[in-house]
Amino acid sequence: MSALRQAQDRPLLELRDLNVWIGESHVLHGVSCEIEEGGVTALLGRNGAGKTTTLKGILGMLRRTGRVSLAGTPIERMRTDRIVNLGVAYVPEDREVFSELTVEENLRLAERGARQLQYDVVYELFPEMKTRARQRAGTLSGGQQQMLAIARVLLNRDNRILLVDEPTKGLSPLMLRNVVDSLERAASLVTMLLVEQNLPVANRLAKRAIVLDQGRVGYRGSVAELIENPDLARTHLGLAKGRA
Repeated sequence: MSALRQAQDRPLLELRDLNVWIGESHVLHGVSCEIEEGGVTALLGRNGAGKTTTLKGILGMLRRTGRVSLAGTPIERMRTDRIVNLGVAYVPEDREVFSELTVEENLRLAERGARQLQYDVVYELFPEMKTRARQRAGTLSGGQQQMLAIARVLLNRDNRILLVDEPTKGLSPLMLRNVVDSLERAASLVTMLLVEQNLPVANRLAKRAIVLDQGRVGYRGSVAELIENPDLARTHLGLAKGRA
């Protein structure tokens, strides 16, 4: 098999026997999974299952063992800043916008280290980021702050995968729809690993799912199968099926 064919067959992100600790607490126990390039893979599970810990483990923000590979390149021994520079972008659960800075200033901070910027794409996906450029980020609604957090990582054209942590948490129904619409458009541009508690949202955005149960992989397969099989959804998530 040629090197080109091997590269095409290789997953974009691969975890093998990943163990992660928070302090002395052993949270992830031998997690192994693959994230294909393109589209959205949903990372699901009950509260405390280890979803956010998985994202932070990928980024090297927590103590870990095991293997983490980006397009075949081992990254488990790299510092977080090096992993980010390779194109692994993170949108944390609490958004972490700089509340005292304007929207424009928040975006400018995201320019650091970026070789190729795509303001045209950001403003097309998030027109409010342009119309509210001079507004302080702390005065935005929760949904608008979430859009700003996503816009910051999309600004860098070199980002290869977005790790997005519960982007719809705590949003009003209207803002939830707006954020999901934005994520759907963003997913056409870059691969996404999405932590999401809302199963109908995951069903709309993702075809593939990985479900964590007490720090271990309990399910790998299609989101549709979880949706259409209430017993399966209840077993792995404690949820009944629903529609987006």
